[in-house]
Amino acid sequence: MRDLVLDVTPRLPTWEGPFEIVERKGLGHPDSICDAIMEEAARTLANEYVERFGQIEHFNLDKALLASGKSSPRFGGGTVDEPMRFVFGDRATSVVSGQRIPVAEIVEGAARAWFAAHLRFVDPTTHVVFQNELGEGSAELVGLYQAERPRANDTSIGVGIAPTTETERLVVATETYLNAPAFKKRFPAAGEDIKVMGVRQGRTLSLTVALAFVDRFITDETHYFLKKREIEEDLTAHLCDRLEHLNELVIRTNTLDQPSRGADGAYLTVTGTSAESADSGEVGRGNRLLGFTAATRPATGEAVAGKNPLCHVGKIYNHLAQRAADRIASLEAVAEANVFLVSQIGERLEEPQFQAVNLVLRPGASLNDVQTDIGDIVSQTLADAPGFANEWLRAPMPWVSS
Repeated sequence: MRDLVLDVTPRLPTWEGPFEIVERKGLGHPDSICDAIMEEAARTLANEYVERFGQIEHFNLDKALLASGKSSPRFGGGTVDEPMRFVFGDRATSVVSGQRIPVAEIVEGAARAWFAAHLRFVDPTTHVVFQNELGEGSAELVGLYQAERPRANDTSIGVGIAPTTETERLVVATETYLNAPAFKKRFPAAGEDIKVMGVRQGRTLSLTVALAFVDRFITDETHYFLKKREIEEDLTAHLCDRLEHLNELVIRTNTLDQPSRGADGAYLTVTGTSAESADSGEVGRGNRLLGFTAATRPATGEAVAGKNPLCHVGKIYNHLAQRAADRIASLEAVAEANVFLVSQIGERLEEPQFQAVNLVLRPGASLNDVQTDIGDIVSQTLADAPGFANEWLRAPMPWVSS
């Protein structure tokens, strides 16, 4: 194993810095839909391979596009005029030892089930058209899956950050609260397509919330702005009870709204997602592994969703880097930890070509206090890499995007 690089940065932890910028794309956001569906499709297909052949075959489902349709939202209820189009992309093995696997039917079935389970007003039989563009993998990459010991099928970067900040937790809590079943029962007009942008300056947190309203529950313009105000007040009360170190919270919802323009001046949808007409989605443009994207934190450009758990380091190393960061941040001397793992295609999963930990230590602590512990944590975490696929198959990994 290559040497572990340890770097101590003499700076304040992120949560004590002058500002933070954190974004969360919610359950019904087109990008989140793509991530969640391709992760579910990957799990379904992997289980099918294991059931039929006793092992996971070559596939990668980390390319998908949700092209928006066309709709006519109106107060009291509008119409979906043209369906959305969900395009499945990348590669999947469809024939093993002469036996054909119905890949298209499997991934499409997983997508339909996800839509039906998570978006109340999207009918996957009429509101979505599915297009399969999955091809066969290259012989060189397929060979990695037939090796006795899995090896990295890409040269990729995994990044883990810990601990999460109050700002990050509140941004996530905003969306999960608005999309919780109990909230939908009280405010059925609140759609699933939610985006939250949090900007912290000092101890003031400003949240800009984009919340798609479902038109059938809104009678007119006055009713729309009344419901928007009620939701803002309810959300403010919920979050204010959870403030720890912040002392001011500002919430603005649907800031593009323009009173006196009727339905054209309100964020109305027929189905609760902008994918019906206004916005398209793509895998990898949603949240990072912890369920948010923080511009003030290191991150990888890798899309975790849909990647093969057996040897795709774009998935494995991000999970393991996060696991190592959490463990390192629990050490008493550590205020903040950032873990970086870089793979090299064809090499053993437990042997990255580069591994590093960037630390912010607590006052009075030194690297000597934690150097051995950190080395042990990273090596023990990497030792889990060959067994990651079995762990992933047994239960969904902690990933808050869906």
